[in-house]
Amino acid sequence: MEPNPIIEKIRKLLALANSSNEHEAALAASHAQRLLAEHNLAMSDVQATERTQSAERVETSVSKSLPKWVRHLSAGVCHAFDCQSIFHPALGKMTFIGVGADVQIAAYTFCYLDRTLRKLCRSYLRQQPDDSLPQRQRELRRQSYYLGAVSTVNRKLREQKELTPTTPGALVPLKQGLIKKALTELGPIRTIHSRRSYIDPHAYRRGEQDGRDLSVRPGLGGDHALRLTAVLPEKRSCKLP
Repeated sequence: MEPNPIIEKIRKLLALANSSNEHEAALAASHAQRLLAEHNLAMSDVQATERTQSAERVETSVSKSLPKWVRHLSAGVCHAFDCQSIFHPALGKMTFIGVGADVQIAAYTFCYLDRTLRKLCRSYLRQQPDDSLPQRQRELRRQSYYLGAVSTVNRKLREQKELTPTTPGALVPLKQGLIKKALTELGPIRTIHSRRSYIDPHAYRRGEQDGRDLSVRPGLGGDHALRLTAVLPEKRSCKLP
């Protein structure tokens, strides 16, 4: 993996800032500070690249037949936290791949949102008199609710990322490179293309409405904390509560 040239330059300038030559040290420190400001970097970003050698993986348990709304939710979460996700239908697992804390927060957020949306959907369906409806129409109502809720949740995730980007601009190529390398190590990957969906308008709108009231950045403690269990140094599993 090629080092980020901006961060490498900052690191060299910081080394010169410790020079015994006061003029040289002051000049180097000044240049380093200017580059940090220009590229929206902090010292923690420079230090993080010294420790980051590879992307990490976090696994979540999902159904072997993955509904369209779950695929859309995982895509929205991955975009928000600069990660990638891979679905393993034979195992009923989804693997999130990312760098540093990003991947753990992404997996945690996905699990929280998945569980919370299911709870909201059950509550909505209990309010709907559907005993006389055929099973196919009841399932259409269910999936329409989920798609409506996920559309709102993903929009909120995008808006939040625009306000507070997960990754400073200069670190984006580094993270993307590490994730791409981890993906190639998993072997051949097949892309799933979503088909056109038929929608129950009322259920979809109700899902959108409920999604607006849902927090997309839950705290890592409290009622929704997940158990992250180490599997390998670079691979962790995340189990739904």
